Amino acid sequence: MTTIEDSPTTAEATGAAAFVRQPPAVWAADLLGAIADQAPQADRTRTIDPAVIARIKSSEVLALSATRAIGGHEASMGQLGAELGAIAGACSSTAWCLWNHLCVFHLFCGALGPAHRDLLAGIVERHEWVCFPAGAGSRVLGRVDGDVVRLSGPAGFGSGCRYADWAGVAFALTDGTSPVTAADLRFSIVRLDEPGVRIEPTWDAAALRATATDTVHYEDVVIPLERCVPWYAANRAEILRDPDLPMISHRYREDWVGLSDLWLGSMAVGVVTAALAEAVASIGGGRRAIMGASMAQMPMVQANLGEVASLLAAARSMIERATAEVDERIAFDVFPTEFDYRRQASVPAIALQLCEQAMQLLLRTQGGNGLRESGTFERRWRDFTAMPLHINAHPDRVHPRLGQLLLGVDPDIF
Repeated sequence: MTTIEDSPTTAEATGAAAFVRQPPAVWAADLLGAIADQAPQADRTRTIDPAVIARIKSSEVLALSATRAIGGHEASMGQLGAELGAIAGACSSTAWCLWNHLCVFHLFCGALGPAHRDLLAGIVERHEWVCFPAGAGSRVLGRVDGDVVRLSGPAGFGSGCRYADWAGVAFALTDGTSPVTAADLRFSIVRLDEPGVRIEPTWDAAALRATATDTVHYEDVVIPLERCVPWYAANRAEILRDPDLPMISHRYREDWVGLSDLWLGSMAVGVVTAALAEAVASIGGGRRAIMGASMAQMPMVQANLGEVASLLAAARSMIERATAEVDERIAFDVFPTEFDYRRQASVPAIALQLCEQAMQLLLRTQGGNGLRESGTFERRWRDFTAMPLHINAHPDRVHPRLGQLLLGVDPDIF
């Protein structure tokens, strides 16, 4: 697991990174320069540089959340957060797509299980990218036709789908006449180059512009019936904790939503730390305020930057501890509880709030110049604003569920 001892020291890093103790990337270290160089272009064109996508696919980064049993590297949850945090500091859009891949591949392994070990191992071996469009507006239906299922309908918010090779699909089996019930829900994965699969470029957001969070349309797409498994939807985390449910690895009993929150917190810290480092370099490098006053000598500038660093250090410590708890459970084959699951969401939700305060302080400190498109802060500020809004970590969703658990009242699972 990644602990504070693994984080950069002042001998290895300086300034903001040293104080926040942001852990370094290992697996993505050689990619960071290329990812950062294309970030302005990716934001402007809404597409990650194909050469960068090719380099990522030729690296080992896509295999980090896969266990050794299926050919992966079984990286610790802490190290996965470190990789994503470093990538987010280089290009948030690239990090977001990789975050989705690493999260949902973990989901695929848990949902498909040992019966589909060879299929999953093949994805790892070929360095293939996965995504999971299943956001609001998704309405995929399946019809059994002999030993295949025919899929039709749209699936929304497929982050990274333009760069991916496979998509997860949650759908309802239907004969077209009977009402759909929870028992009819199924899950499978589909190659994105299958006949009948179409990606509609619907992502027009101001932030994370190159994440290709588009809509995937299935038009009579055929998949093997044997590749379809029950889909437990909102009850999934509880099902994964059932000791009678066969798993490829104990690691996959940790639900992907909780892990996604922890890694999202790591990415947020990475983005804001990079923004702080650049602000310090600009202000400390001689930037002048009105009438030529040195900004570095202004007490409120000093105080604001110090507070930003303190907020980031607190957020980083929270994420580090919560992630270490997951690695400890995995190391000793401990089954997660519902309280563990809610902790995975609630701790990052607060860490994201601290990062949000830090980003607002940075904006206030830099003033209108911070919003110049010719710089990097405006892009980072936009990209960061999307992070606390993600449904998995949204406070309006996270905190009521924790409150319900504490009070022992029936949870609102949706």
